[in-house]
Parts: sequence; structure tokens; C-alpha cells
Amino acid sequence: MTWLVTGANGQLGKALTRELDLRGIVYAAFGSDTLDITNTESVNQIFEKIKPDVVINTAAWTDVDGAESNRDAAFEVNGVGVANLARASTHAAAVLVHVSTDYVFSGQSDQPWTEDSPLDPQSVYGHSKAAGELAIGTIYPERSYIVRTAWLYSEFGKNFAKTMCNLAVSSDKEVKVVNDQVGQPTNANELAAQLIDLVGSRAAFGIYHGTSSGQTSWFEFAQEIFKLCDADVHRVTAVSSSQFPRPAKRPNFSVLSHASWAKSGIAPMADWKTVLEKSMPAIVNSVKMQG
Repeated sequence: MTWLVTGANGQLGKALTRELDLRGIVYAAFGSDTLDITNTESVNQIFEKIKPDVVINTAAWTDVDGAESNRDAAFEVNGVGVANLARASTHAAAVLVHVSTDYVFSGQSDQPWTEDSPLDPQSVYGHSKAAGELAIGTIYPERSYIVRTAWLYSEFGKNFAKTMCNLAVSSDKEVKVVNDQVGQPTNANELAAQLIDLVGSRAAFGIYHGTSSGQTSWFEFAQEIFKLCDADVHRVTAVSSSQFPRPAKRPNFSVLSHASWAKSGIAPMADWKTVLEKSMPAIVNSVKMQG
């Protein structure tokens, strides 16, 4: 089997290629510099050349605030690009794994969002990701997995955990973090392994939620990072999200249900605190190397 990974330069793309290497799986990986998924001809040429059996799409417009002023560009990548991959996967009879987001929901709840909760995005980014999900549901539902994730972090790229770690080890200033947004910090390496396991399991196609177990606020997440960095957790101060106005509305509640995993025979990902503790040495090392 040959796997095709799009968005290979992002943190999940990097985690995936490393996990595929560790497992000895043959793959071809493309970043946006070598494969523009919005270009139908380029997508078709790559599929003709690679002839993939499995396609994992991690390519996305991920600038949540930037999408508010670049609606067409966000929809081009997150909607049109996904449709291109779905059509090409259909012709190749490949299994398609598409990574989506909690932003497709309204963010207004006190119960975990289920896999079949109604979509109600509140931002351009969320609408564009919902468009991608709908494209797959229309074009190629019979051999596709949609895996929603949230609060992704790792030692790769830019993310909240690395930012907090850098502040913890290189400064002694107060750090203000919102405490009224709740979700599931999810390590990209853990998600990469889960995606590969999902394909290998031959589980029913459909929607899955790829997030760590448990839940927390950004404030508590930051406190835990400071603690694991042996920094003073009292430097982390809780504030309301109203004190940090952003162009795009953030979900207040991003906790996702993991019911689909039980049907697949694959265990949900571990509790976020357990995974974070295991992940911190690599994150600390990455932060130190960068600066």
C-alpha cells in the first residue's frame, strides 16, 4: 500500500510522516509548496503518479483570524481543495482520511459534541471547514473518514504549548490566559498514530473525533505546562476572553465525544494530562533549540 500525505509541512503532517517512517509504511508527502490542493490538475497529476491506496489530508487554511478577511482563500483551500481530493480519491478507489475541526460546531454547549451533532459554525474558518466535510459527504462518503480534532500541539511548528513553554523558561513575567474556553489539548503525534490505526482497523467509514480524553481550560492547560517546566504557576493569570477580542469568534466549549471509537474497536486517545507530561521533554528541547 502507498499512502499520500498532504499538508506535510504542518505539525500534524510532520507527525504523520514520522509515524509512517517508524511503522515502515510507504508514503509520499507533499506540502503546499509542492502540491496545491486547490489546483485540480495538480491534484490529478499527483494521484496519477503516486496511485495512492490511502490519502490523509492535513492541508488546510488554519489562520482562524485571517480567514475573516480572506473568506475566498479560506474556502478555496478548506472547501474546494477538499472536494478536489475527494474526487481524485474516488477515481483512485483510495481510502480518504480528512482532518477537520471543532470549529464546525457553535461552541455553545455544556455537553460533549457528538459525531452527529448539527453543524453550526460561528466563523469563516468554521464555515470553510464545514464546507470541506459536506464536500466529502456529497462526493465520496463510502470510503472516507472525517476526523475532527482540536487544540493541537506538539514539538513541531507554532502552537500554544510551545508558546507557553517558551514563556515559562525564558521569562519571569505574568502571563494572562483565558479561563472561559474549554477543550481537549491534543498532541499531534498521538493523533497521527490514531489516524494510522484507524485506517488499519478497517473500521466503518464516517466521522470520528480525534482529541485527547478529559477536558480543561486554556488557563489550566497553561498552568500544567508551567508546572511541567518547573516554572512558577502563579505567573499564569486567569482572564476572560472578552479581554482578548479577536476578529474570529472562538468556541467556548470544544469538548468532543469519542463514541465512534468504541464501535471501531480502537481505544480513544489518553487523558490530556498524561499525554502532555509525556510530550513535554520534546517540546522543551524544541523550544531551547529555537531560541
